[in-house]
Amino acid sequence: MSSPFYLAGSWERSSEPLPVICPYDNSVVGETWLAGEAELERATEAAVAAADTMRRLPAYERAAILTRAHAELVARREEIGRTIAGEAGKALKDALAEADRGAQTFLAAAEEARRIGGDVIPMDLAPHGVGRVAFTRRYPIGPVAGISPFNFPFNLAAHKLAPAVAAGDPIVLKPARKTPLSALILAEALDRAGLPKGGLSVLPLSREVGDRLVTDERFKLLTFTGSSAVGWSMKARAGKKRVALELGGNAGVIVDETADLEHAVKRVVMGGFSMAGQSCISVQRVFVHDAVFDRFAAALVGQLETLRVGNPLDPATDIGPMIEEAEAARVESWVAEAVRDGGEILTGGKRLGPALYAPTVLVGVPETAKVCAQEVFAPVVGLYRFSDFDDALARLNRSSYGLQAGVFTRDLLRALTAMDVLEVGGVMVNDVSAWRIDHMPYGGVKDSGIGREGPRYAIEEMTEMKIVVINRVIR
Repeated sequence: MSSPFYLAGSWERSSEPLPVICPYDNSVVGETWLAGEAELERATEAAVAAADTMRRLPAYERAAILTRAHAELVARREEIGRTIAGEAGKALKDALAEADRGAQTFLAAAEEARRIGGDVIPMDLAPHGVGRVAFTRRYPIGPVAGISPFNFPFNLAAHKLAPAVAAGDPIVLKPARKTPLSALILAEALDRAGLPKGGLSVLPLSREVGDRLVTDERFKLLTFTGSSAVGWSMKARAGKKRVALELGGNAGVIVDETADLEHAVKRVVMGGFSMAGQSCISVQRVFVHDAVFDRFAAALVGQLETLRVGNPLDPATDIGPMIEEAEAARVESWVAEAVRDGGEILTGGKRLGPALYAPTVLVGVPETAKVCAQEVFAPVVGLYRFSDFDDALARLNRSSYGLQAGVFTRDLLRALTAMDVLEVGGVMVNDVSAWRIDHMPYGGVKDSGIGREGPRYAIEEMTEMKIVVINRVIR
């Protein structure tokens, strides 16, 4: 696939080609071009100029644009899936699932565009409010700067673009440099759906040029998905603009003695090893009750050893490569450190190719080791014993991150206690931290970010609330 970048309604090339490389075998799967400072400036000026046009689009037109784009994305599902698998190294079955989710994100945003509302505020709660009527409305915030990551290059870009269109905001998106092709498909769909010119630019940029999205005061919102260190650095430099950050995690899951072990094992396999563990809500730490620990560990290892690791474009592959060889080497060193510190490898613990890392389960690792305390972002899960449920909750909270968590239990009181106690943005009961449906509020606390995604909640970030108070003067 070869695609120019999309600049305010036109498809353009620069003097700097950007080959897109499959991390499995380093083959070239496509090509685009890097935009430079001049192109970014043109895109920014176009977004500012288009702000009034986008703002005046009535709700039904915003919804219609998103609905037409959704229809095209559904029709191009196979092409999109193969594009994701090729550029990100995601197993084809998971890439097709991402294609479905991205299309659904557009459909959900279309629905939300039709019902951006407000509230009637009772003014007579105070004596001097008697005789007044008040209501709120939401208005587009203005030009949005979006930065999306490599691990879900299609759906996480959709979570920037679709809510912006629904809200009536122009947006300039910088997709990950390693995976720009999926985001350019979204630009094609929106262009054909009739989005006003200037309402969207999708520009592959170097980090240095892309940093202007952070500091440029013409953007009223920065929405970023990526690593915690980068995200918080951006917030410190973003000036007066609003910032929404969806950052990293080292997600924890608790499996108590009442849990359905077969179900829990199956879900941990999915939640810890899809996309080679390269997800901010990927299962990383599993706290298992002493009474069921050995059975859980044996069943987990047994299932992992049946998985096929290899070429992401092979429909039989379960786990593809990491995004690059350097990441596989990093994980190799982290696991070696964990073993030196007293950990034991139950399965995996080695590279199967330059960027391929075997699904790995560790036990006995100190909770201060990198594979526990930091974001491993790899197909590596650590198992930890517990005997007291409250202690397991405390240990799960012993992290600088707080994105999502999972709790497997048949005890309703424990589930409700987890909901109250866990310091995360979402608690999944009888499922893993990695579960997400795209219209739900999604985001974290602590180092995992601020703000929420999901079309309805992203629209709230992308709009300003205004209150109108009417004094009913009666003579």
